[in-house]
Amino acid sequence: MKVKVDYPACEANAVCMGLAPEVFEVDDDDQLNVLMPEPPAELLDRVRHAVRSCPKAALSLEDD
Repeated sequence: MKVKVDYPACEANAVCMGLAPEVFEVDDDDQLNVLMPEPPAELLDRVRHAVRSCPKAALSLEDD
């Protein structure tokens, strides 16, 4: 699975970072960075939760 971000829609609310900080990071300039675009299987449940929890629906997961 690969994390996709709709950057124009993203408001860098950091909800995703709070749920999966190994995968998502909001930097000092309020930009979302995906630290692991293809997270390992053991993180996928948390990443799915982060994707569903995004207040702007700016995140998605795609099959490789």
